[in-house]
Amino acid sequence: MRLGVLDVGSNTVHLLVVDAHRGGHPHPMHSEKAQLRLAEHVEAGRLSAAGADGLVRAVARAKVAAINAGCEELLAFATSALRDANNSAAVLSRVRTETGVALQVLSGEDEARYTFLAVRRWCGWSAGRLLVLDIGGGSLELAAGFDEDPDVALSVPLGAGRLTRQRLTDDPPARRDLDALAADLDAALTPIARQLRQAGPYDLAAGTSKTFRSLAQLAGAAPPSAGLRAPRTLTDVGLHQVFGFISRMTSADLASLDGVSPGRAHQLVAGALVADAAMRALKVSELQICPWALREGAILHRLDTLGVPTPRQRPWPLTDRHPATRHQLRTATKLSPPTPSQR
Repeated sequence: MRLGVLDVGSNTVHLLVVDAHRGGHPHPMHSEKAQLRLAEHVEAGRLSAAGADGLVRAVARAKVAAINAGCEELLAFATSALRDANNSAAVLSRVRTETGVALQVLSGEDEARYTFLAVRRWCGWSAGRLLVLDIGGGSLELAAGFDEDPDVALSVPLGAGRLTRQRLTDDPPARRDLDALAADLDAALTPIARQLRQAGPYDLAAGTSKTFRSLAQLAGAAPPSAGLRAPRTLTDVGLHQVFGFISRMTSADLASLDGVSPGRAHQLVAGALVADAAMRALKVSELQICPWALREGAILHRLDTLGVPTPRQRPWPLTDRHPATRHQLRTATKLSPPTPSQR
């Protein structure tokens, strides 16, 4: 079947279309992004009218693209930007009314769990006990375990975009601000690392996200042209070397570097600080870079549950196994042609 997954993140609205079947490898067929920077439209705890307008337009365009690509279903979810907005319920209702897409807000814990599932499938059982780090725009997800469902899954509000807006306001960042943020990250991640280590020692540490991929490429890892399966790693030594020069560059200069997305260049320094603090707290000297993350995890989980009868099907049954997460989520959005207003 052909599935679409729509990921509304802090920076982008990303549609990924894959061909897949239960137990099989999902093959990417189409991908498109809209640079929305939704988190920057959250003001005083509320998503602004301009931000909501942009979101509706982006979701409507993505739905049309998914239909044109032949998708049978669309898994549509949002992460930290809408998680943080206290008017998210009203925004989600408007999105559904105007586009027909039931956009769901994932908890940080489930975000970590889906990402962990994707990394486990990519790395395989031979990887042993996994430790997975994912730096997003609004949050940092961490998970560890031996099975496909991690023993520990955590999310903390230490995303690269959030920290840039709150703590690194100069361009390039002032040295005093960098030092202060590094110290605060060490303090915040020490108890998190302790909790993860209590789950047991890891055999492989993996990093996934555009931030880790960019940092790894700047440190000498293979570029995208080498292919998805080219091995890529990021070492603590390489990260320190990269930080030494990117911390003195303006965002405009960073955007000109190979491997750095212009839309994310301004938050790369904060992302490097988060990566360094997390690796240090967890005593990780090397990360394997995994190309699969949250979107692939959502697709894999959907494929795993095809044909599984439940009284009330939901696309995210992980929340059922973890009652602390209270989102009432429904089955994947069945695609129907858009109305003229949605076009």
